[in-house]
Amino acid sequence: MNTTYKSNNNIVYSCKYHVVWCSKYRRKVLTNGVDVRLKELLQEYTENRSVDILKMEIMPDHVYVLVEVDPQFGIHKAVKALKGYTSKVLRQKFPHLRTKIPTLWTNSYFVSTVGDAPLEAMKQYIENQKTSQRQKDKLG
Repeated sequence: MNTTYKSNNNIVYSCKYHVVWCSKYRRKVLTNGVDVRLKELLQEYTENRSVDILKMEIMPDHVYVLVEVDPQFGIHKAVKALKGYTSKVLRQKFPHLRTKIPTLWTNSYFVSTVGDAPLEAMKQYIENQKTSQRQKDKLG
């Protein structure tokens, strides 16, 4: 496993998430410069915060991001902050976003954890811990 871990004052972590959220009514409004500005805003907002964007792609009606989030900040808080901030700024800069839809984003989003180890391997590792500890105790 080739995982890079991050740390803060009291936690060592690797918490990566695949997140997708959509524009309200799946309207194709993330085009004609809105998409470019959205990418910039997402990058700007995450600088000096507990969120790192590892990869992102803006589609005409939804956003894909791969993020790493400090577990003390939390994925829900991160997504809420990203959606709230970008909606406010984009709706100010692009007036057509205020007239086409009542809000920029839907309330919902998709999130899935991303890890280096397959689920079955993690289950096996945890299951074997007692056996492994007993062997260590016998040796010494």
